[in-house]
Amino acid sequence: MLNLETLEADAMVVVVTQHAVTGAVLMVAFADREALERTLATGEMHYRSRRRGLWHKGATSGNTQRVVSLAWDCDRDAVLARVIPAGPACHTGEPSCFGAGALAADAVARTAATIAERAGAPPESAAPSYTRRLLADRNLRLKKIGEEAAELVLACADGDRDRAVNEAADLVYHTLVALRAAGADWDGVRDALHRRHGEGGQPFDSSARNSAP
Repeated sequence: MLNLETLEADAMVVVVTQHAVTGAVLMVAFADREALERTLATGEMHYRSRRRGLWHKGATSGNTQRVVSLAWDCDRDAVLARVIPAGPACHTGEPSCFGAGALAADAVARTAATIAERAGAPPESAAPSYTRRLLADRNLRLKKIGEEAAELVLACADGDRDRAVNEAADLVYHTLVALRAAGADWDGVRDALHRRHGEGGQPFDSSARNSAP
């Protein structure tokens, strides 16, 4: 997973820790060879700081970070750690040290966040919106999913790239609204895709610490 043979014992490298499912950047810290060796041996993130020395993320809080993969950057002075967190990454209790914006790293996540905001706003404090209308009308939102799906099929059948892209965007939006109304969300969809992608894949293997990057 990560070749440490050329890393000097006292060298410090930057570690960018990323959620392996959502792609959100959770935190940035430092590690030395010992910290990375402990990470590889245990399958959970370890870091090094001048103040705390060697530390195991979540050792006291329980907010551990299970390693999915580790990779060097092109200069081999920084490591990308893809993890599954057991809790918040930030000492403030926030999921990410970079705030909520880091959690909605793509347009689909931002759209889902906007739908959640519309759904959670008190009726008297929110201006009328199409999203709120869909959330309030089961038959309308289900009808719109059928219509958008049919339009996407026709666009694909016609080989119309631009129309297919726009119809797909409409279908994603209406699907996200329907998911919200059903008590589900985009994170659940991502988790399901992550599990499917992982079927038949190789789990984290601490014996791979001396393999090529």
